[in-house]
Formats: sequence, structure tokens, C-alpha cells
Amino acid sequence: MSIVTIQLGQCGNQIGYEVFDTLCRDLNSTQGFCSKKENELYETSCKEHFFNEEKNGVPVARALLIDMEPKVISQTLLKAAHSGRWKYGQHSHFCQKQGSGNNWAYGYSVHGPKHKESIMNLIQKEVEKYDSLSGFSTIMSMAGGTGSGLGAFLTQNLRDTYPNSFIINQIIWPYGTGEVIVQNYNSVLTLSHLYRSSDALLVHENDVVYKICAKLMNIKQISFRDINQVIAHQLGSIFQPTYSSEGSFQYRRNLLGINWQVKPPLSGVPALEKGPSNKDPHFNTSVANLVILRGKDVHHADLGGFKDPALYTSWLQPSDAFNEWRTQRAFNKYEKSAALVSNSQFLLKPLDTIIGKAWNMFASKAYVHQYTKFGIEEEDFLDSFTVLEQVLANYCNL
Repeated sequence: MSIVTIQLGQCGNQIGYEVFDTLCRDLNSTQGFCSKKENELYETSCKEHFFNEEKNGVPVARALLIDMEPKVISQTLLKAAHSGRWKYGQHSHFCQKQGSGNNWAYGYSVHGPKHKESIMNLIQKEVEKYDSLSGFSTIMSMAGGTGSGLGAFLTQNLRDTYPNSFIINQIIWPYGTGEVIVQNYNSVLTLSHLYRSSDALLVHENDVVYKICAKLMNIKQISFRDINQVIAHQLGSIFQPTYSSEGSFQYRRNLLGINWQVKPPLSGVPALEKGPSNKDPHFNTSVANLVILRGKDVHHADLGGFKDPALYTSWLQPSDAFNEWRTQRAFNKYEKSAALVSNSQFLLKPLDTIIGKAWNMFASKAYVHQYTKFGIEEEDFLDSFTVLEQVLANYCNL
């Protein structure tokens, strides 16, 4: 089952390059903890999901690069080609210079509709190369301008055109201190639109990744590439295949195949008996957790703590909410690595903060004219606020 990765905007293209470079480095790394057969199956699975292969043996990323400016795409294509390990396809990119600044509404209401046919044709040509399509994976900034608006528009069109394919969006959450003056508007609009169209959102907080670079990696002068490489390693570690104890592979389609649509019990159905709750008000209640372990002694790791019923909402048993995948095939030369994919209350505070800041600006009509002149009306803002307030309420009630 093949995955089409769509890299959107400067953020998506720079991180997308690091993701494919990380995957290729992982393929070429020497592994000493798994059998030769397991390693060969691992490599075959990765190539089938992420790369086509030319006759000369060079892997070609199954990716499309979309941006409003040619510079970033040109740099990304060249970096991949010069790596000598892999490259992007010859007709894998779309770039049309924009005419109105870096604006979410322009990307969603003008640039998206104007170039919809060209972009969707490019996607269709890529899809037609595969015998079987599992779904789409997009990488984009949540708070950026035109690229984020175009990303929201494109996700809606992917849902309409490929209704049975899985769509997962990797979104980069902005720094709390601010990168763009209207980043909170952009974030509210992006999240609300993706919530309607996507099957799952994987969130990477810039502030959290920055702390990883500073405190865990001891990087003194942290660059954009340092941030992007950490995110790329996070994505690679969860999307590479794992090997089950029964001897069958769990491919990336397993991650895409998780039932991300969580439905609370019908009204009147009693909650599961779990005894008295003494949770701290800041306790991070989960709907679902997936732990992926790779490398040495992986089968000796005790994950019993993740099976504690207190971690989960009252209407789910741990057996329904927790999964663990293990493989002795190490990732990217790390002797041991662990990754956690969690659907939980972790983002409640940052989401509430973004909604609050955006609402304060909206109440005073600050910068709203930048959106209304391109067709995003005040009613669209109100609809977005309503959608996200309901998301907040649902997670608060876990």
C-alpha cells in the first residue's frame, strides 16, 4: 500500500526533505539487533511505501512539492539530488508565484481554486503510478499564510476526490511567542477546516521541539534545520514498519489504519466501573495511546504503566485504548528508541490559548480586513471558533 506525501509551503517542503533523508539514512544504516531476513523485509516495506525506484537503483520519493515561491522548491530538489542517496521525481512539484503577500485567505479562496485543476492533476498522475493507494500524508505549517490556506483547501479536495483514502496531516504548531502577527487567526482557520476533512492530525509543537534541542541535545545555537531534523526523526520513527511477535509485518498502513474516529457512548449508557477518581485537575486523560519500541532488548521493556485504567476516559478499557508495537530492527543507528503517539488532553492548554488570543483580536476586528478582501467573511471566523470550542469541550469532558 503506497502513501503520497504532499509537502506544502516553505515549512512543509523543508521538513519533508528531512523526513525522506532520514528514512533513506535509516535504510542504509547497519543494524545488529535483528535477523538478516527481518532487515531485508523492513527495507522492502519502507521502499514500497515511501519510494519508487529507478532502473539505476536510485530511490525516488513518493512526494509532491507545492509552494508559492520557486526558491524553496528549487533548493529542496537540489539538496535531494546532491545527497546521492535519493531524489524527488522529475514532475513532482508545482509552483506558481503568488500575487498578494503571505495571506491565509488568499491561499484558501484565491490561489487554491485558481490552481485546483493543475494541482489535482499532478496528484492524480502520482496516484496512477501505484497498484494500491493507502492514503495521503501532508506536511504543513498550521500558522503560516498562503501555504496553510492552500493546505486546508487541498485537504478538502483530497477528501472529495478520494473519499475512501486515509488523510493524515502533519501540522507544525507555532511558537507561543509568535512568528506571524495573525498566526492565531491562521491557526484557528487551519485547524477548523482540517478537523472537517482530515482523518487524523499529528501535531508537532515548535516550543516542545525547541526544548528537545536545547535541553536533551544540548545544541547551543539552534537552527531551523535542527528543529526540522528532530521532527523528521519523530515522523520516521512512527512511520517505519514494525515486526510483530507472530512474524508478520505491521506496515505504515497499520498506523494509518488505526481507528482515529473515537465515539463516546450513547447518552444513557453507564460509564465503565473504575472506582473513585482522584485525578489531579491537570491530569492528562487519554483516548488512545500507541507506543512503538525499536532496537536492543525491545521485548523486555515493561509497558504495564500504559495499561492503567486511570490513564483513560471512563468509557474505554485500556485494552481498547492502548497498543504497543515492537521490533528489534533499530531506527537510524539508535541502539534503542521509543515513540508515543497519543490522543489525549495534552493540547488543551495551547489550543485554548490560541483560540483566546484569536477571539480577542476578532472582537476588536483587528486585521479582519486582510481576510474579508479575499472572501473569508466574519461568519467563517465564527464557524471556525464554534468548531474548535466544541473540540475543546469534548476533550475537557474526557
